[in-house]
Amino acid sequence: MGAEPIMGRMTAAGEKDVVVFLIGMRINSFAAVRSWWPVARAMRPMLAELSRDPDSGLLGHRILPAGLREVLLVQYWESKEKLLAYAAASDRNHRPAWAAFNRRLREGKGKVGLWHETYVVPAGSYESVYVNMPESGLGKAMGVVPVARRGDRAAARLRVA
Repeated sequence: MGAEPIMGRMTAAGEKDVVVFLIGMRINSFAAVRSWWPVARAMRPMLAELSRDPDSGLLGHRILPAGLREVLLVQYWESKEKLLAYAAASDRNHRPAWAAFNRRLREGKGKVGLWHETYVVPAGSYESVYVNMPESGLGKAMGVVPVARRGDRAAARLRVA
């Protein structure tokens, strides 16, 4: 059972910079389970590690199917510095998972693909609306407030004249 919807028009409560990190995995060969299954399994321990650490900088995340072959993970971060610090930390789960992925990539000859994109979004450059929805996406990561509190129109929430 999912979370209960919040009735009415809500928007993400955040009014500060946010970093949106997208990472996806593509299965290029379903038969090559040894190439893609460990990659797929590596993400959950990293997310658990980040979620247990309130100072990690991870505000929230969402895992989404992206067709039959792909999975997409959307992450919201406090800052690019905290995202990069996690990626580089030798005592955290990311570095060993990245090294293992690179080994599998070389050995698997293209059986699995991985991609990522990072967007640094300044305060006032994003807006959201959630109507009769549970907290979702950026609203789940930052909390929600009634739309009127940040402006009834998208232009107001985006600080456009």
